[in-house]
Amino acid sequence: MIEIKNISKQYHQTPVLQAIAETIPAGGVTSIIGPNGAGKSTLLSVIGRLLTPDAGQVLVGFGRYPYTQGRLNEEDRHHIQTALAFLDLLPLQDRYLDELSGGQRQRAYVAMALCQNTDYVLLDEPLNNLDMKHAVAMMKQLRRAADELHKTIILVIHDINFAAAYSDHIIAMKAGQVVCRGGPDAIMRPEVLEAIFDTEVSIEQVRGRPVAIYYH
Repeated sequence: MIEIKNISKQYHQTPVLQAIAETIPAGGVTSIIGPNGAGKSTLLSVIGRLLTPDAGQVLVGFGRYPYTQGRLNEEDRHHIQTALAFLDLLPLQDRYLDELSGGQRQRAYVAMALCQNTDYVLLDEPLNNLDMKHAVAMMKQLRRAADELHKTIILVIHDINFAAAYSDHIIAMKAGQVVCRGGPDAIMRPEVLEAIFDTEVSIEQVRGRPVAIYYH
């Protein structure tokens, strides 16, 4: 699991994260949701140690971390091939990234994360620029990575319905603070989503799943 202990971060005297204290369970999919400017990507960057917090600490067991310095060995090649196969990218493995479509490129980025063979995979808005078909495919692949490869997937995502459909745990942020947490059923309530996003929301059951309706 990942323990987040009273993390705070500010830019130019403006608070971005305010005393965040969370425990992210090992295994499954955890989605971080919230409006623009809530601090979601900053929190993910702190968890991934791309940013240093001003206060607090993150205790993370990331498993094996690759230190190849560009020199690949047989084990590295095995993990690369496994990740490419998992994401159906083997036919495209010799192409450059700029030769791939948007959906293929997003899958390639996820493959880069998976081939590191760490226990945790952190993704910032992996559905960006994907159409409906590719967004669904991406979420299914991330769900498979959690279920079949036993990865802990942590992602920042804007689409609350995708978060509810594929996540085990949801962390909702607003103004640099965690305002709600829990499973999809705990988050997918009109009063909860309206407080998070400041917009009218209704919930309908579609194929046994809660769906947020927020356009009128």
